[in-house]
Amino acid sequence: MTINLFQTPEFRAIMEAHLSRTLAYLFEKDQEFAIVCEIKHVTFSPELPSGISETLKDTVLFVLSGYTFQSAKIEQGIFSFEAGFGSDNFGSTVSMPLLAIRQLFVEEAPVVINHAEVASKIPSKEALAQSSMEVLLNNPKNKKFLKKK
Repeated sequence: MTINLFQTPEFRAIMEAHLSRTLAYLFEKDQEFAIVCEIKHVTFSPELPSGISETLKDTVLFVLSGYTFQSAKIEQGIFSFEAGFGSDNFGSTVSMPLLAIRQLFVEEAPVVINHAEVASKIPSKEALAQSSMEVLLNNPKNKKFLKKK
């Protein structure tokens, strides 16, 4: 079986550290930048009005400049910033795991391209047991392993 090296925990840790260090460097140098991220991993607080959220695609470009850049920070692997949306400049805090950032640009130059993905949550033992039982029962040849009552 071939493993996808970009999705191993080790590579995710390397990529997360690289994103964190690159962002910290850009903050230190007071350099504005843009990110491309996966919207499925982004949270907005407060939630965006439906008229605005419905216009967002699966992948979104955020340009961090001015106040948005000044409000940006990284805490416990979460990148966040404040931004205004729509014609009314609806204010919301945008938050995402670092690995949700797919690309990072300074001006038009791509500085980081991230191939690692946000790790999915580890299923509970109960969910794993249920899933295993379903797989077992889906194969008719496994009926011989079941106790008869």
